[in-house]
Amino acid sequence: MPEKALSTQEKALQINLDAKRYGAFAEIGAGQEVTRWFFHVGKASSTVAKSISAYDMAISDALYGPTPHYVSRARLQSMLDREFCLLADRLGGTHEDQRPFFVFADTVATHCSSRAHAGHGWLGVRFQDQPRAEPSEVIIHIEMLDAFASSQQEAVGLVGVNLLYGASYHSHDANLLVGALMDGLDRRRMEIDMIKFSGPAFAGVDNRLMSLQLVEQGLTDTAMFTAEGEVVQPSEILQGRPVLMERGSFRPVTNVTLQMLDAALPQLHRDAAPAADPVILMEITLHNLMSGPGIDHQDFLARADILGSLQKTVMISNYTTFDRVTSYLRHYTPNGIAMVVGVPTLQAIFDEKYYSDLEGGILEGLGRLFSGPVKLLVYPTLDPESGQLTTASQLKVAPHLTHLYAHLFENGFIEPIRQFDEAQLHVRSADVLRMIQSGDPAWQPLVPPQAAALIMQKGLFGYRETSVTPSR
Repeated sequence: MPEKALSTQEKALQINLDAKRYGAFAEIGAGQEVTRWFFHVGKASSTVAKSISAYDMAISDALYGPTPHYVSRARLQSMLDREFCLLADRLGGTHEDQRPFFVFADTVATHCSSRAHAGHGWLGVRFQDQPRAEPSEVIIHIEMLDAFASSQQEAVGLVGVNLLYGASYHSHDANLLVGALMDGLDRRRMEIDMIKFSGPAFAGVDNRLMSLQLVEQGLTDTAMFTAEGEVVQPSEILQGRPVLMERGSFRPVTNVTLQMLDAALPQLHRDAAPAADPVILMEITLHNLMSGPGIDHQDFLARADILGSLQKTVMISNYTTFDRVTSYLRHYTPNGIAMVVGVPTLQAIFDEKYYSDLEGGILEGLGRLFSGPVKLLVYPTLDPESGQLTTASQLKVAPHLTHLYAHLFENGFIEPIRQFDEAQLHVRSADVLRMIQSGDPAWQPLVPPQAAALIMQKGLFGYRETSVTPSR
């Protein structure tokens, strides 16, 4: 039987009673509720060295340096840096230096009816797992979904205690730490869309895998990381930018995968030059990660490695339909969103069964999909058996949807990709995967050179070595 989760009060009291925990709290904005828990349960004098609330902007800048955004990763990091240095400097050399130190910090803004944006915040804990040891760190970003500021503040208190408790007692198991962050909460109240582990306590932790855990364990519907493997909160890279997105399993990435993007990008610039270069996202859904009865985490990392080698930002999502992707991206940008799809995917978008949960059915779903400046850029498909080429202009939809499709096509919401390479148009990822696993060397010219090199070097996707090298 799994252990019963401790209540917030029990977690705070356990930390207060633990002689190995001693630290400081620094909070800005709505985060005052975290420290309150440790004073409320009693015995705080044995744990809390200092509590500070730098609520005034001038005071905050004087303590932590000026910043363009007070609720940001940069502000959180400066808070953790300063407060940990102060704690070590002031208590180093005393009897207290026999205990590991920690600093908890947060910077949080609630939302109210007069503000368009939801409440959100950055929370972090920097801690030593042994006295005088090099510190480790966990930071998270939260979106608060409660309707009232008081409820949002309460939720911040709960997740803050969970975060400090997890760093204190679950640093040996990052998955367990992630899973316990929402103890006492649910997705109707809060979303955790970014987490980053660093330091010696988490030497074996891959933050890309932790991003997957956020989505897999239901703490958020979407998480992102860059080609370098740096986890990001979506607003850090999407804010006000146009977006070009391609969804796929990428198992493996093929030449056609990149050709779709390479053809779409110049077409976007020719038809209506965006104000800035679009952010290019490679979206992998949880469904596309299913390579068996569950998600194989090593298989996921193989895909992430290859996309990183191709300098692509990865978006993991729990979205089954594209209209939900548009709704998500619209939180961060009013600018153009272009989705690169193949003809089979376009066909599925016009299948009414995917909109059965919406009151307005397919009309409501497509209304959400094409909210604001959105277009589908459609790459043609070549039937490998008949050799027939199918483009967006030739797509057949259900008879009663013909006029709807014609309206979207004629008004530029659906647009064929005009330049394409027919030579490998018949290639499917599933066929390439079978060749990789069977030892057939014919797969190598079908994928980008960077991908081929990684697959062979690391033995990805069940690669079987062959003594025959294909001619190019």
